[in-house]
Parts: sequence; C-alpha cells; structure tokens
Amino acid sequence: MEATHPVSTNFSDYFGMLRRHWWVVLLLTAGAVGAADAVTRAMPQVYESATSVLVQPAGQDTNVVGGRTKGDINLDTEAQLVGSNEVAAGAAALLRSAAPPGTLAANVLVEVPPNTSVLVITYAAPTPREAQAGSHSFAEAYLRNREASARAVLNEQITALSTKVKQLNEALVKVNNRLAAVSDESSERPNLESQRTTSINQINNLSGKLNQLTTATVSAGKIISDAPLPIAPSKPDRTLNLASGAMVGLLTGLAVAALRERLDRRVRRAIDVERRAGVAVLAELNPRTAPRFDDVLPPYGPGGRVFNRLRNEVLAGLEPGAKLLVVTGASQGPTSTLVAANLAAALARTGNEVVLVGAHLPETVVDAAPLARILGVSATPGLSDLLAGRVSIADAAQRAARIPYLRVITTGGTATAAGLMQSQALRETLVTLRGQADYVVIEAPSTATSADAQSLASLADAAIITVELRRTRRPQVVDAAEQLRRVSTPLLGAVVMPRLTTKRSRPPLPVPGRPAIPVADGRADGVRPGDGGRPAGGSAAGNLGGGTPGGARGGANG
Repeated sequence: MEATHPVSTNFSDYFGMLRRHWWVVLLLTAGAVGAADAVTRAMPQVYESATSVLVQPAGQDTNVVGGRTKGDINLDTEAQLVGSNEVAAGAAALLRSAAPPGTLAANVLVEVPPNTSVLVITYAAPTPREAQAGSHSFAEAYLRNREASARAVLNEQITALSTKVKQLNEALVKVNNRLAAVSDESSERPNLESQRTTSINQINNLSGKLNQLTTATVSAGKIISDAPLPIAPSKPDRTLNLASGAMVGLLTGLAVAALRERLDRRVRRAIDVERRAGVAVLAELNPRTAPRFDDVLPPYGPGGRVFNRLRNEVLAGLEPGAKLLVVTGASQGPTSTLVAANLAAALARTGNEVVLVGAHLPETVVDAAPLARILGVSATPGLSDLLAGRVSIADAAQRAARIPYLRVITTGGTATAAGLMQSQALRETLVTLRGQADYVVIEAPSTATSADAQSLASLADAAIITVELRRTRRPQVVDAAEQLRRVSTPLLGAVVMPRLTTKRSRPPLPVPGRPAIPVADGRADGVRPGDGGRPAGGSAAGNLGGGTPGGARGGANG
C-alpha cells in the first residue's frame, strides 16, 4: 500500500537525492566523458584553410536587386559561382586531382563578411597541405573563371561593334557611289548627302566605342589574404565533444538517480514517514546517539533525553485511564525491542510501576536474549511459559537491574507459541497486569511478518510504530498504520531510528546474588553450563543511572 495523498517536492528532496545517488551521477558523467573522448580520437581529423578574395567589377557587371552590397556586383551570386562545377573543374586542374569536381566542391564553404566586397573561401581537407592548396586553388580558379567570362563578353561586344561598323562602311560606299553619279542640280543629291552624313556619324560613334573595348583591361578581382597552413584541426572539436559528453552524462545520471529514487521505497528520512505515509513522528534518534543492539540509553545523555521527551508525549497522548501500550515495528528488526525497553525505562524513572512484556515470541532462545540482556534479567521463564501455564505472573515478571520500578516479562522459552497471542490466557494476563502496574508496555512483533501485532493492538489502549531508516519501506509503514486502524487502536505516532547494526556485545553487569558471566561475541544468550538453562543476568542498564543499587525493590512481585 502507498500513501494516497499527493507529496510535494522541495529542494531538500533534490539535495537528498544527489547526496544518496551522487556516485551514479559521477559514474555516468565520467563514462560519458570517456566515451566522448574515445569517439573524438576515432573521428577523422579535418583541417581548414581560408583565402580572402576581393571581387572587382569586370566587363559589364551590374547590380542585382537583393544583392549583398549596393555596388556593381552581387556577392551572393558570386558565392554560388565559387562552388559551381566549372570553377571546381578549374580547381581540380590546378590541384592535379583526379577527384570529380562535385567531390571537391563539397569541401568548399564560401562566406561574405557584412558590408564588404570580399569572399572568404574555406576548404576542408584531411591534411594541412591539402586544405591550404584547395583553398588557394578554388580562389584562383574562381578569379580565372570570372576573368574568362568577362573577357568572353567583351569579345562578343567587340565582334558585334566591328560587324556594325563594317555594315555602315559598306552602306557609306554605296551612298558615295550614287552621289558621284548624280549631278549637283539633281533632286536626289540632298537625300544622299544626308544619308552619307548619318552613316559617317554612326561610324565615328561605333569606332569610339570599339576603341574603348579593344583597349579595356579586364580585372575580375584579386587575392588579398592567401590561404595559411593550418596548425590544428578544426574538427573534431575535442573541447566541445567533451563538454557535450559531460552534459549528456550529467543529465543521464540525474535521470537515473531520479528513477532510482522513484523506485526506492525505503524510508530515508523522518519526514518521509509524515509526508509519504501520513504518520506523525514522535521522536527521532540521531545516528550518533542511537542504541546498539543491547543498549538502554543513559537518562541524561542525548539519546536518553529523546526517550524522556517520548515518554512525555506518550503520557500526553494517552486517554485517561489508559495503561496498555503496544510498540511494534513496521519492518523486521530489533527496533521495537529497543524502543520498548527504553520507553519502559523512561516511564519507570518517574516512579510509575511499569511492566515490560516481550510478546515477540522467538523461534530459538537466542532470539529471546536481547531483551533479557538489555535489562539484566534471565531469558526464562517468560511470556510463552506464562501463557502455557507453566509459571505464574509472579515468577515470570522479573525486576530489572538498577531500575526498581520496572518489571520485565521476557518472551520465554523455545516452545512453539502458535495461537498463544490470540489465546484467552493472554487476555487474562493483560487484565491482571493492568491491575498490578501503572503502565504496561508490550514489545510486539513486526506488522510486516506477523499478525500478532494487530492482535495485541486490539487489546491495547494505544500503539507506537518503530521505523528503521534505510531498512523500513514506506508501504510497510502505511500497512502498519492501516492494521492498527482496522482494530480501532489509536496510533500515537512513530519513532524513527537510524539503521542498526549488530555490534560486539558488552559484558553484562552483575545481578545481585548471581556471578557475572561473559557473553559470547555475536550471541544473544550467554547461557552458563550448569545454570539450569538460565542465562547470566548482565545488562547495559547500568548506564541509566538513578534507582537504588542492586535493585532496592527486587523481586518479581515488587
């Protein structure tokens, strides 16, 4: 089950995502940069060289509407002519290249700087020498082609004028012959003389134009900046490729981090319990002050003060007359044991008679030892023995070492406990404990692994959920709250703890009347041979301070 209410995202969520998945972002970014570098090294190198050509009017160049400049030349048209097949063929001849003109023209790029009559002809080639030679050859071929075109136009004009002059001279000869044949008094003479004058004038005009054309100098332009030898390749751009790879890797890393965050349903912060599961947080333990697997926190230390405040909030949240409190974990683990033990100790320090019931029935005696070791009592007899009728409440309830107002009923022996949490004996036991104690704290199994927590909660006055960061999942918290809601048990809130790790056990403190025995590393029993199966009564409870030394109010019955 997931929370149904929408969850808003703020900057702290994004920073938390980066802090948790920074290695994913870094790994993908580094991989993308490495891939970009490898691709850059594998790509062929391209060198470019540019030649600047000043284009001058040649022959009868005229302006075209929409041209780049307002002079006599349309540079946009000229730029297209540089890449034509005719110019490319001339460049191939200069380069002595057998490549098709179209192939050479594909390597040419022509640019026109604003407000100039200059063409910048750039040629790309795999080597610096080829780039330099190609740029110069295309510039030279363009100028030669332009000059040849202008001279061809000029020659056509000269030929046309020469033909017209020749025709006029022939007509003038005919007119002169007719004038010689008529008399001065003839009526045709004035007309013939007018024709002769007109022809002479036309011949003179055309001869002047012809003289200008024959003496004209054709200049198509000139190279003002020849192609240099390239020093470094223009392509591939290593800096650009590496920057692009880093950006792609970074974006991919952020996307993968966001996806992992989306798919990861573990509770990572206390605020996740409230925002995503809708359960109020009563207390949160700092990782530096969190108890170990066998600790009860000192009352005046940072962790002890957290449980003192938790005690105050629990007392304020309980209804008048409420005594029975269930502590259950949203996920499997020792968190409910630690919270129940510390909360019971905090309640007992105020002078209230408190009974801590270990209802998380074990499968082996090893599992029963943590609660016994924390509070300095024997692992047996316990709740399973009590419910089975083998012992009485007076025998099962053991006074905790150095916490005189706290009695502990451990989970008991290794016998099967199937059905005991739903038995009438449990109900009667809890009724009896209500009459004997001010408060009863039940350490219940996890709601994720057993239905016993729900059964116990139905008999209790209130409940607390324990959440272990980075182990408990949000759906488990929601499911735990829903299980309690279905049996109408008030949920006071959640206690959030950092992820716990089993550490090397400390030697238990001595219990009055029983010699201290070292506890085996990594085990939770510490059973002594010949002790009748009862574990040594050491505890970390000595850190609590307060109370009377040696348990002034010892005895199971108080």
